[in-house]
Amino acid sequence: MIDSQIAHPEPGALLGQRIVEVPVQRIAGEEEAAPTDHLAVEEPLEIRLGYDENGERTVRPISVTMRTPGHDVDLALGFLFAEGIIQGFDDIDAVRHSGPTGGKAHNRNIVTITLKRGVVFDAARLERHFYTTSSCGVCGKTSLEALALAGCPALPADGPVLDAAMIHRLPATLLQTQTVFEQTGGLHAAALFDTRGTLLATREDIGRHNALDKLIGAAVMDRRLPLHDGMLLVSGRASFELTQKALMAEIPVLAAVGAPSSLAVELAQAYGMTLLGFVRDGRFNIYSGAHRIEQTRLKEQLTTEN
Repeated sequence: MIDSQIAHPEPGALLGQRIVEVPVQRIAGEEEAAPTDHLAVEEPLEIRLGYDENGERTVRPISVTMRTPGHDVDLALGFLFAEGIIQGFDDIDAVRHSGPTGGKAHNRNIVTITLKRGVVFDAARLERHFYTTSSCGVCGKTSLEALALAGCPALPADGPVLDAAMIHRLPATLLQTQTVFEQTGGLHAAALFDTRGTLLATREDIGRHNALDKLIGAAVMDRRLPLHDGMLLVSGRASFELTQKALMAEIPVLAAVGAPSSLAVELAQAYGMTLLGFVRDGRFNIYSGAHRIEQTRLKEQLTTEN
């Protein structure tokens, strides 16, 4: 059962659910009588989990994240999957999008996901302490040890093999889908492509990790995991957290418009992921898994034959 309650904003208050219009004073350029600017909405989303505890149904909040509203259920599902709380959509009994409307955008900011009876949930895993990461500011984790990828599935050792020329075209395709970014300049994006470079899905959010959770959550909803034949492109840099989430979804190729972090490279190398950075302006760097790039594979074959 999916119960998605969407609030109706006041007229003029919201330009789409993810954008607000605000007055500004412009210093450069010609003066306007009443200039305005479009901003990406940032509001908290509380994710609640319903599960069995000592034979009784319990509902508790497990995470609060600052996000851009839209695809909130996808975000919650992707977060639960990346944290290892659910293995797929078949673990879910019900999803409810609720809460009082708030903020300029009048969004509902609570998603409650109820697990099916018999699905085991270890509440002790979600006792939160805070530490700072470079990817998203202050995030809740039990400890640094909680970042270990216990149980992370192994990627297929061989395919897919991707054409370098196709990869060069992907940033332009991604940019064309970033509707909110085009109006605000303030959002990250994550996009899933197939091996031919066809865009399968894209999500935007003010948080790069949220954008990827939304993308993975949509795959959870559609029962499309694992994503062995997919390629992920993110609009910013490739952090450890994004690499970890992509591995949990078994995505073999992660490409970033920006740079990867050193820990992201170490993680990709350890799990056999192909990691590409600086994918823009007709070039990219391969940091791990060069065997999945056709041009590199051809060079290796010619070297071996000679």
